[in-house]
Amino acid sequence: MTADRLWQAAALVAAYLVGSVPVGLLLVRWVKGVDIRETGSGNIGATNVWRLGGPRLGIPVFLLDFGKGIAAVMLGKWVAPGSYLIHVLAGMAGIVGSNWSIFLRFRGGRGVSMSLGVLVALVPRVALITFAVWLVALLTTRYVSVSSMAGALIVPVLMFLFHAPLAYSILGLICCAFVMIRHIPNLRRLLAGTESRISLRTAKGGGTR
Repeated sequence: MTADRLWQAAALVAAYLVGSVPVGLLLVRWVKGVDIRETGSGNIGATNVWRLGGPRLGIPVFLLDFGKGIAAVMLGKWVAPGSYLIHVLAGMAGIVGSNWSIFLRFRGGRGVSMSLGVLVALVPRVALITFAVWLVALLTTRYVSVSSMAGALIVPVLMFLFHAPLAYSILGLICCAFVMIRHIPNLRRLLAGTESRISLRTAKGGGTR
């Protein structure tokens, strides 16, 4: 294996570890002294954190998870500036870490915030439109699950419309599939009418992340 390949492999491992850092769990434990996995939906992501601590905790968790996505891709760009494939693999490694963290016995969040960060680092205009779709859906329905799935579904379409590199388009499809699969329990609750909405002003409410 060449030195370049070793650096690329190391970057992918590092991207996975970056994605694996459970910022929601750590921040809530530090600020409130509780395990976020034992409250609300049990998820470590921004929505469940928002449910417990409101925007004071939910927004920082979202931004940190978002930043992890950017950092994962930047690791790939650092070791292989001209390789779309390595950029995508680094982003994917980060998302896998977010969903199946080595620090949480291969459990994790839904990977939505992380995926948005990956998109920003790869195709900013796709990420911007995706976020706009997510926000409109959230403000309209107040279901984070619905807004997350709406954003995920639009990504492959935008990749096609903007003629993104093939590797990026494949990533869009994989991210969409990841988000949809991770939201199967939410789909079931939506169909049963038991999915909870999130309050945008207080710490009360429900969600998926």
